[in-house]
Amino acid sequence: MCINQIISSSSIDLFFSGPLCEEPMAAVAFVLEEWTGTLKCELAETVATGSPIAGQIVSAVKEGCRAAFLRQPCRLMIAMYKCEIQASAEVLGRVYAVLGKRQGRVQNEELKEGSGTFIIAAVLPVAQSLGFAEEVRKKTSGFAMPQLVFSHWETLTEDPFWVPTTEEELAHFGDVGDSGNLAHDYMMSARKRKGLSTDEQIVVSGEKQRTLKKNK
Repeated sequence: MCINQIISSSSIDLFFSGPLCEEPMAAVAFVLEEWTGTLKCELAETVATGSPIAGQIVSAVKEGCRAAFLRQPCRLMIAMYKCEIQASAEVLGRVYAVLGKRQGRVQNEELKEGSGTFIIAAVLPVAQSLGFAEEVRKKTSGFAMPQLVFSHWETLTEDPFWVPTTEEELAHFGDVGDSGNLAHDYMMSARKRKGLSTDEQIVVSGEKQRTLKKNK
């Protein structure tokens, strides 16, 4: 196996385990502009699969690609469900409230001919779908029935590593971005679920902690 093949195989391995959530990567390309080294393809017999040199090259290429990827603006892609909900006019507001709470977007709404039932077409992140149908039925007392079908993958516009930097951003969002970052929340949730390292702080402001005493 020559150097070119080793580099190609190591980058392919990286595509199946990206640096953000250890998930497959999409719409990403790495360009190797220059390779400097003493090993040539003529030494393919000594640089075989499983040899120490090959392992070192694979590790170096993967870490280099990870570092290069993180130096660029990163975006997450999330799976989306197509959601169709049949609801009466009396509970439309409650259905919209549940969709908005779970970052859903209404795409179309039409009245079913010959009845008072509205058909709502929306998209909903798969990560927000756990317990969605049950919540809709509970909020509408059973007058709305959602159906979920996988639709597509969607790229989030937010940068998962964004933090306020300018004076305007610091004044609007605060020093730590108190408004929240949806892409960052998704990334941390996936990393926590997989047992990966996160930036979650157990104690944020230790000097502001206080002990609550139970009054007897």
